[in-house]
Amino acid sequence: MKTTHLSIMIVAAALLCSCNLYKNYERPADISTDNLYGSQTGAGEETATGLGDQPWRTVFTDPALQALIEKGLAQNTDMKTAALQIEEAEAALKAARLAFLPNLILGPQGSLNGFDWGAPTKAYTLPAVASWQVDIFGSIRNAKKRTQMQLFQTQTYKQAVQVQLIAAIANYYYTLTMLDEQLNISEQTAANWKRNVEITKALMAAGQSNDAAVSQSEANYYAVCTQVVDLKHQIREIENGFSTLLAETPHSIRRGTLSGWQVPASLQTGVPVSLLARRPDVKAAEYALASAFYATNEARAAFYPGLTLSGTIGWTNSEGMVNPGKWIWQALGSLSQPLFMNGKLQAQLKISKAKQEEAKLAFQQSLIAAGAEVNTALAKIQANQAKEQLYASQVASLERAVKSTQALMLNSPTNYLQVLTAQQGLLSAQIAQTSNRFSSIQGVIELYQALGGGAAE
Repeated sequence: MKTTHLSIMIVAAALLCSCNLYKNYERPADISTDNLYGSQTGAGEETATGLGDQPWRTVFTDPALQALIEKGLAQNTDMKTAALQIEEAEAALKAARLAFLPNLILGPQGSLNGFDWGAPTKAYTLPAVASWQVDIFGSIRNAKKRTQMQLFQTQTYKQAVQVQLIAAIANYYYTLTMLDEQLNISEQTAANWKRNVEITKALMAAGQSNDAAVSQSEANYYAVCTQVVDLKHQIREIENGFSTLLAETPHSIRRGTLSGWQVPASLQTGVPVSLLARRPDVKAAEYALASAFYATNEARAAFYPGLTLSGTIGWTNSEGMVNPGKWIWQALGSLSQPLFMNGKLQAQLKISKAKQEEAKLAFQQSLIAAGAEVNTALAKIQANQAKEQLYASQVASLERAVKSTQALMLNSPTNYLQVLTAQQGLLSAQIAQTSNRFSSIQGVIELYQALGGGAAE
């Protein structure tokens, strides 16, 4: 009787000790989610919707761009690889869940035994062997939870790949539209400068200009022709990179114009909590932390006894039995307690704790990086918006200057340098204005990506 009470007390104490091994993951209290965006963005107010909540079709409304994004999502090799990794993680989780069920093995055996080449004795056994590991101390449960977190992490990785792919396609697309517009400006400028060369030559023939003016006009004309060639080369390179992203051979990309961009109705950022809910890389970092948490619990569980129940039932004519044979059965319970493992269990626990701490630091850093990316994208948008009107005014002033200097040149042979200076300044301003417009679009793309990019769609 005393032995029975002692056994009950030992089992109860073991179960109490193992309670902590069943604990579910909770985000550490010292992980900070406050002021992620910084104090200069004006993004701290909670909003019902934000740019990161909108599906990509709402943000990128250009039909040609939408067709390219759909093609990229269907064909990109990184997306296909991420889908295969999800299948692998799902299979691993299924295996972890099945670990709770008994194992059943059929092991038919037969033998022939003889003596002095006499007639052999035939023996056979048809057993079914079942074994079941009882998860008293949570080893199997923690392994299953760890595998589940790895599946979630893989799923969010696919979402992250999708967001990055959409942003990359949009960047390629609007880079091409920017280069198209710059090429158009450069070609128009080259045509104008070619006419200037002809006018300057005519003025020199009439004695109203000189060879220096003609040479300078020709040099500027050749310079802009070189710029046209460079822009065409850049367009070809971007199209080749774009085709690779779409998993296609190099080809021309059908596209609209830079002026076709429509600014999303809302550029609100939301609050840090909603950032955590939508950014796949942040979610993946927390799933990695949760996986490390359960791995540590699994390492702790290895210190406790393991209980295995097994049994055999079958049909045999061995053990002196005669045909047609008899039923046999056996039941067995075994308890194994690690006593001396050369410090392996302690080392494994120490490794698991260190990896858990590493995952915690990575999660905290992912939050900081997410906030910094939002802050940077907002600052970029604000700066480009502030420069937009300035560039428009600069281009308008230089257009007036070109017209004025061209009129002066017809009346005075000494003003050709002013004409060339005004034309060069206008070209540079127009190119810069186009780049700034593209930078504004790029800022919205970066903000959309920084906020999670509608990854839940």
